Amino acid sequence: MTPSSTTVSRIYNLECSRCGTPHSAFALQRVSECCALPLVATYDLSEPLSRQSINTSDGTMWRYQELLPLLDEENRVSLGEGFTPLLHLRGLANRYDLAWLQLKDEGQNPTGSFKARGLSMAISKAKELGVSGCIIPTAGNAGVAMAAYCAKAGMRAVVAMPRHTPNAFKEECYWYGAEVQLIDGLINDCAAWVRETNAHGELLDVSTLKEPYRLEGKKTMGYEIAEQLNWQLPDVILYPAGGGTGLIGIWKAFQEMKALGWLSADIRLPRMVAVQAANCCPLIETYTGRQANAHHYVGKPTIANGLAVPRPLGEQMMLQVLQESRGTAVSITDAEMIEGMRELGRLEGLFVAPEGAAVWMAARKLLNTGWLAADEKILLLNTGSGQKYMDNVAGQY
Repeated sequence: MTPSSTTVSRIYNLECSRCGTPHSAFALQRVSECCALPLVATYDLSEPLSRQSINTSDGTMWRYQELLPLLDEENRVSLGEGFTPLLHLRGLANRYDLAWLQLKDEGQNPTGSFKARGLSMAISKAKELGVSGCIIPTAGNAGVAMAAYCAKAGMRAVVAMPRHTPNAFKEECYWYGAEVQLIDGLINDCAAWVRETNAHGELLDVSTLKEPYRLEGKKTMGYEIAEQLNWQLPDVILYPAGGGTGLIGIWKAFQEMKALGWLSADIRLPRMVAVQAANCCPLIETYTGRQANAHHYVGKPTIANGLAVPRPLGEQMMLQVLQESRGTAVSITDAEMIEGMRELGRLEGLFVAPEGAAVWMAARKLLNTGWLAADEKILLLNTGSGQKYMDNVAGQY
């Protein structure tokens, strides 16, 4: 498909995340042909684009449509995703004597997690490019989101998830009509099944960063954070990073907004913190120099299913974000996540996913070490609703 006179998107090209080799943004793409690594969408930012171009009457992520890759609005597959609230955590701030603590609650998205953003975008582009079905290895939420958006689009959906995944994720996929394959192991084992099953490429593999557009949906979190804070930014953002698409996407959004002049030239971008589970922390092992990369890392299950990603394709992209932002990486035990869930529940009335509790506990750790200061503006990302994790956390309150 080529752009037409009615195109609203400023999409320009796709580039290899390692070497920058261009790939067409108007044909079906997967990973780069040159390095077999993620492709990143670029936009024509040479012409002025005012913040007034945001369609503020659209209370979804699609309000930023000119900076998203969909060419024709008729292909939009939406369930109302995005523009989730920023919540002041005054109870926790008072207990720990913090000046500014907020949480962006992605659990209020359709299908109950931030995965709705990426899969809405990926399935919309798949529809636009003539795809008839999609396949995904998942730790839970991404498979649920893909199943829902494929149902909305009238596409076939095949989901591979670990057998130990909480039942709520499995059941929801069945309700959307997806074909579900349960695999012994973690998401990398599911990915191996997907590669074998889809060896002929009949279905589009929408695994994390194996196509270019989930990243574009996830980046809208960054646009929303800036808009919701009146084009100011927090000092620090803590994000639960399994595959890392959200971490990479938020940082990408900040770079685009700087180029557009939507953020002041002298604004200091947030320090980005990648939070992982102690049972599965490949990024931290690489970040600290204990391994060269995560290619052979072996992880263990964790109550934060979304953090059980032992060999993330976007590892180098995440490391680049941490370096550019002067950030860091922190691991949190399952027991610490339970403690964080209790605090957020009892002091804020929020039943967050274990991943969301992990970022709060990471903030506490960084405050104790002095890496974070109590007078800094601290933003936490809760990526999903705790209700889906009841099999993992029942009775531990």
